[in-house]
Amino acid sequence: MTNKDIMRIATEQSALEANCSPEDFFRSENIVTISTGNKGARRNLALPAYCNLISYGSNIVASVNPAVKETVEKYLEQFEPGHCFGTPNIYLLNDAFRRDGMCICFMAEFFLPDVERLKERECGFRMEMLRPEDLTQFYVPEWSNALTSGCRELDVLAVGAYDGARLVGLAGCSADCDTMWQIGIDVLPEYRRQGIASALTSRLALEILAAGRVPYYCVAWANVKSVRNAVQSGFIPAWVELNAKTISFSNALTGRKVPENTKKTCPT
Repeated sequence: MTNKDIMRIATEQSALEANCSPEDFFRSENIVTISTGNKGARRNLALPAYCNLISYGSNIVASVNPAVKETVEKYLEQFEPGHCFGTPNIYLLNDAFRRDGMCICFMAEFFLPDVERLKERECGFRMEMLRPEDLTQFYVPEWSNALTSGCRELDVLAVGAYDGARLVGLAGCSADCDTMWQIGIDVLPEYRRQGIASALTSRLALEILAAGRVPYYCVAWANVKSVRNAVQSGFIPAWVELNAKTISFSNALTGRKVPENTKKTCPT
């Protein structure tokens, strides 16, 4: 699989989720579409979306609820694509969404492997491939980034690093859609900065490619440590996403309580 193949598969998946064509991500102008449900979407993505912004660098494709189509179009006209995802500009969009009981919730950067840089890396610890039946005992907080506790059926492959009989690092992948598997990684605190994360991530990425799928890696923008691991493992930045959720959903994530008289019934 070449880098061109990998990018084609990624943009085809994004297009399926954004109700557009893959070519739309490389146009000079922004595109706004009406979000629809699709059985082929990533299984951790709720569709139809209220607002989901996607950029592969050239422009922004916005997949939205009809109620905010005009609002989003006007917002995208105001700023360059790269500046539409950051503060203070994004507060304008957030304020507009509040009328529907919605808010900006998740912002993330996605990485794809560079097959010319991706290679096996050593870390000084024994590494072992693990199948779903081997993972049952590892659904504990220490491995919450590597494994998908809420949807265990998505976890299809993992690789562990062992110090003797002790698991000290774990990279797992979830089959988020038919063509792309997402990698997550955890290393015990006392074993970090020893190359374990990049060794596990690169090894798992190679196994995913061998299975005929595209590995991808997602990070929050401020998670510099995770970004460094992606780069060291042979991944490169590919696209970014921003999406909106209900205010009540966002508040539940942060533990914030909202007075009953401010709550609204909102689209999800």
